[in-house]
Amino acid sequence: MERFFFLWGSISGFLAVALGAFGAHLLKDRLTPEMAGIFDVGTRYHMYHALALLAVGWAAGRWPNASVVAAGWLFVAGTIIFCGSLYLLSLSGMRWLGAITPIGG
Repeated sequence: MERFFFLWGSISGFLAVALGAFGAHLLKDRLTPEMAGIFDVGTRYHMYHALALLAVGWAAGRWPNASVVAAGWLFVAGTIIFCGSLYLLSLSGMRWLGAITPIGG
């Protein structure tokens, strides 16, 4: 699991930076300021989750137990649900996605 969480954290960090650049350069003229702010929050928390996954990968190597693995999976799910719903909300404008976002938090 150590390698998996390191790999997922690394890929997730890359995606957070790429999506941040995409939002800052390609979406700045296409999104309202409110939606651009929501997208920005998604990229910021995406990076926080990526860093947490790297820490979980490190912890899994030091203390291999079920609680560390559970924490890793919760960060993976949080990235998908929390950040994913913010990305979809900002790009689609479907306000009901805002109700899903806290589940990933």
